[in-house]
Amino acid sequence: MSGPNAVTFLTGNASTETIEILDPTTGATVGKVPMTGVAEIDAHVELATRVQPMWARTPAAERAAALRACAASLRAHADELAELNHVETGRPRPEGKEGVLAGAATLEQYAELGPVHRGKTLQGEFEATDLMVWEPRGVVIALTPWNDPVAVSCGLLGAALVTGNTVVHKPSERAPHTGGLLGDLLARALPEGVLQTVQGDGRVGALLAARHDVDVVAHVGSTATGRSIAKSVAITGAKALLENGGNDPLVVDAGVDPVWAAGQAALGAFANSGQICVAVERIFVHVDVAEAFLAALVAEAESRKPAPLVDRRHRDRVHAHVRDAMDHGADLVTGGVVPDGAGAHYPATVLTHCDSTMRIMREETFGPVAPVRVVDTFEQGIAEAANDDYGLAATVLTPSLGNAQHAWRELPVGTVKINAVFGGAPGGAAHPHRASGTGFGYGPELLDEMTQTKVVHLRPAPV
Repeated sequence: MSGPNAVTFLTGNASTETIEILDPTTGATVGKVPMTGVAEIDAHVELATRVQPMWARTPAAERAAALRACAASLRAHADELAELNHVETGRPRPEGKEGVLAGAATLEQYAELGPVHRGKTLQGEFEATDLMVWEPRGVVIALTPWNDPVAVSCGLLGAALVTGNTVVHKPSERAPHTGGLLGDLLARALPEGVLQTVQGDGRVGALLAARHDVDVVAHVGSTATGRSIAKSVAITGAKALLENGGNDPLVVDAGVDPVWAAGQAALGAFANSGQICVAVERIFVHVDVAEAFLAALVAEAESRKPAPLVDRRHRDRVHAHVRDAMDHGADLVTGGVVPDGAGAHYPATVLTHCDSTMRIMREETFGPVAPVRVVDTFEQGIAEAANDDYGLAATVLTPSLGNAQHAWRELPVGTVKINAVFGGAPGGAAHPHRASGTGFGYGPELLDEMTQTKVVHLRPAPV
């Protein structure tokens, strides 16, 4: 947010600003949430610091039991959270509820994994014992996104809490009501101060990330914010755990069923209006199947009604990417027109003749747009898909096991999906590469990120 109160907020003890949320479907006001002031931020971090040693000494089984209670509370309030998610971001209620239940399942998973997270012994001299022990890092700042506000938050919060860290959580300013209720429900099952929620825009996040008395800054969101956090922790010494977004390619090989491939592309590009971290952002289709694939993809797009994006500011950015592509030679096949009326709706859009001169191929659009580029060979598709600053995920549709093997070896991303745009085993982790971030997200590996090792050498004193 900006305006006359900006300096007061940054330098004063209390915030006089509020976050106003408009329903992206109707344009009506959802509500206003007060932003957390500087003095309140200080108090939250100080409390988290004070209670962290107590929480670290709490037996692992008790911390796990608290997470199970948190999960049960989420399941009991799943409909309420899904409704808030819907009115704040436009996400369909059934999908929002799935996100809540996924978050509860993640907490339950970490309740199982936390108590068995172990170190190791090292072989040394017969008289001595060497141990490598995992310990909590301390105070974790969790800055979480709006597009899946419960599921993503539960990954970071669950892993941090079960390993003995305390957390100050700032949900996105685009979903403060959902994030506030989530924080309240979880905090009820935890000792005071172990999990606290603050509200605010990027300035609040920047203040938290720049503090010298926090130990981890975990962020899921924009690349610009992630880079700013990386600069801050380079000074403070905190650990950065970042998922900065992606520009995920889809490579369609010759020999696949083009109608099936188009269905996969539509799911990857248009689900939740393209507002998914691992959404399909670029499509490279083999010339042999391009005509039938494109016809089926356009039919998929035109079968969908314009759906809301999170707000009009974001819609403006998505539409700017589409206009830039057209200005640089792309052809608009369907969609690409801002609808009249209230809300922040945008149609499923298909562009052809796209290339790397266009923002839509170089940057994360995060909207229901499918930019298509026809390639002469599978190898060309893989090479062009790999030529990108980001490295979150990629999808390859191919009937060839050899091509699949070549693809996952060559694509410089953290996750490669073969013949499915979404999916993965429970407990699977993700490790973004390049500009997409650093550190593991989800899985047992996230427990390692939230802890640090201490080597202990034990030897009896001489007698």
